[in-house]
Amino acid sequence: MSDIKSALEIAMEKIEKLGKATDEERLKWKYVPEGERLAARYLKQDCNLVAELSQYEETARRYVIEGAGDILIRNINFPKDDLTKRSNKQAMDGLKNLKNDKVAVENVYSKMRHVFNHYTSQGEQQRKQAYESLKAEFEAKMQQAVQQQLGSLMRVRIDVEKQPQFREEWRKLQIQLDSQYLKLLDEYKQELSDIA
Repeated sequence: MSDIKSALEIAMEKIEKLGKATDEERLKWKYVPEGERLAARYLKQDCNLVAELSQYEETARRYVIEGAGDILIRNINFPKDDLTKRSNKQAMDGLKNLKNDKVAVENVYSKMRHVFNHYTSQGEQQRKQAYESLKAEFEAKMQQAVQQQLGSLMRVRIDVEKQPQFREEWRKLQIQLDSQYLKLLDEYKQELSDIA
């Protein structure tokens, strides 16, 4: 019976196998979350990132920048409305202040802006066309179902836009249409993360 170990004993053995945390790991654990909080404060209150960063020692600053950069990158989204456009600009300006290679950052931003412009112009047109096509298809199916049930002389007007099946299909179609844009945006966000 003495061979059976408690959960605590098993956990302690696993911790011993991991070894002690290095000073670098400790710095990262402490300062990456501080950078995340700094970025959140910047986005909400528009504090001065450069001034805030200057308060940290050089060893900690890179982890603060890493944490802040991650949050700012996550806050860049498709410009579906004016609020998103403003928050994108703020996040992108803040990120540019954090990165050393401003030219590389601006090159990625240029590609992002191109995708954003395409998304709002041609993408919007594609979504409208897809919506109208799906709506017409659903109306035809619903009318056919009504005629089969009530007879061919019955013409009932059905608002398909209020039907749960229509809304679900539209949601799936939107995801499919947006996926090509999301894939590009994710690639550009990764490029931003990789820039020093």
